[in-house]
Amino acid sequence: MEVLLKINAFAGKYFAVFVILTAIIAFLFPSNFVVFGSYVTLLLGVVMFGMGLTLTPVDFKVVFTNPIPVIIGIILQYTMMPLIAFSLAYLLKLPSELAAGLVLLGSVPGGTASNVIVYLARGNVALSVAMTSLSTLLAPILTPLLLYFLAGQWLPVNPTEMFVSILQVIIIPIVLGFLMQRFFPTIVQKGVSIVPLISVIAILIIVSAVTAANGENVVTSGISVFIAVFLHNSLGLLLGYIVALMAGLDEENRRAISIEVGMQNSGLGVALATAHFSPLAALPSVWGAIWHNISGPILATFWESKSKK
Repeated sequence: MEVLLKINAFAGKYFAVFVILTAIIAFLFPSNFVVFGSYVTLLLGVVMFGMGLTLTPVDFKVVFTNPIPVIIGIILQYTMMPLIAFSLAYLLKLPSELAAGLVLLGSVPGGTASNVIVYLARGNVALSVAMTSLSTLLAPILTPLLLYFLAGQWLPVNPTEMFVSILQVIIIPIVLGFLMQRFFPTIVQKGVSIVPLISVIAILIIVSAVTAANGENVVTSGISVFIAVFLHNSLGLLLGYIVALMAGLDEENRRAISIEVGMQNSGLGVALATAHFSPLAALPSVWGAIWHNISGPILATFWESKSKK
């Protein structure tokens, strides 16, 4: 068990490095990874099931005891981030599929990795977990609607089909995981230590599959898409912090909201883009999976050192 915990810690600490190496290898040897493309949805379901295994009613306590920070964060997540993505797609004149993919990245809920980053940044972890959970539960309704109104001009969007997809890929696995740890706590407690490692492996396979399917697109459109994802993430982190500051929230809450707003569930973006748009539309979410796991730890390190001082 101790060895497994060390492996989990190592994989979590160097997750960004693993994502970059995986993307490079898949880009150089795409034929070895294209086969995983048909398993993207299943793999994301595994990650969400793992999230459900770790959720408890206590995680939602902050929603009722101190709802203002949660409400501010959720509103920013589902208004500011989609609108920033929409604006960047126009300003950078991205092709239709990439523009829709960027809006999709901005319209998905917060990513589960954000909770770890908030912890490392000395932020309010309870607020982070509550925001991730609540934004994920709202995703079946809000994500399809946002895409319908903001991305429909570039690619056709079927909100009903997307609603069903998010239920299947996100909500059902989370509910199953939650029910399992509620009714079979002893079994879950024995195996929960391996959940982070399984999630890391699943995300790496997702990144490899989409990178392999987008080999030529990475060359022709990679830089412009990366610039868009970089600006989207940076503006989300910055404006999330500024709005929380203007709302009079303390430093721990400001950090949590900044990271939660700036980091999206890139895996869900990849799965939805692949299922409803095209492999090219998944490219912004692939870059998101890479960059968010670089910018997050950098920011966390800065804030953590600032807290020590």
